Amino acid sequence: MTRLSPLATLGGLFAATLVGLLLLPVVALVVSTSTAELRAGLAHPMFLPALALSLRTTLITLVVSVALGTPLAWWLATSRSRLARWTAVAVELPIVIPPAVVGVGLLQAFGRQGVFGPMLASLGMSIPFTERAVVLAQVVVSAPFFVQAAATAFRRVDDDTMLVARTLGASPVEAFARIAVPIALPGLLAGASLAWARALGEFGATLLFAGNLPGATQTMPLAIFAALESDVRLAVVFSLVLAGVGGLLLLGLRSMPLTRAREQNR
Repeated sequence: MTRLSPLATLGGLFAATLVGLLLLPVVALVVSTSTAELRAGLAHPMFLPALALSLRTTLITLVVSVALGTPLAWWLATSRSRLARWTAVAVELPIVIPPAVVGVGLLQAFGRQGVFGPMLASLGMSIPFTERAVVLAQVVVSAPFFVQAAATAFRRVDDDTMLVARTLGASPVEAFARIAVPIALPGLLAGASLAWARALGEFGATLLFAGNLPGATQTMPLAIFAALESDVRLAVVFSLVLAGVGGLLLLGLRSMPLTRAREQNR
């Protein structure tokens, strides 16, 4: 039997400690919720509207992030210009600034007295404190995760492979769709899952920019916040359900590359 070195043992202990800390909140939610409390929480009038709004807005956010972020990520991965480097910094900025700052910035941009407020008012449009504000806040805070992961995945695409496709008569768009995207697909799916999870858990920017209006802008994180003010048990149930939904959809996105690999090996 091979003996582990003290360094390996210590590293394993640290790794196990971190995994335990990461899983502890979910385990605590599970053990502190009874079946009766779960049924009561699911029947609460605040639950279904908040869950439906979260799923609807985050799916829209995911589509927007992938549609706009994929070509941007390809350009960031293939361009060596100074503009691309500065653009990458700008794209990653929402990752490092607090969501509350994003919310205030969106209000200053699209509020009545904001940069684009008068123009929107002249068109009869209002974004703050609507479902559109929820989507916009989610896109701003989550899209950088997809773009960052997608750009990393596209950097693994060999330039020679793309060149061969072009010499065989493929257009740039065809080479991108048939060569680059399939090669980078695992990274694209990982980025999409990260972006979706970030959008699902978004709280600060949504609260400041869209408000916490039941049935209109109250997503599941905001419903949890509202429930904490009156019923902690209800907040625990909502938290457990949101963790379960997020885990299931995240596993679904993560399993797509494995399913695709099995089909290709048949």
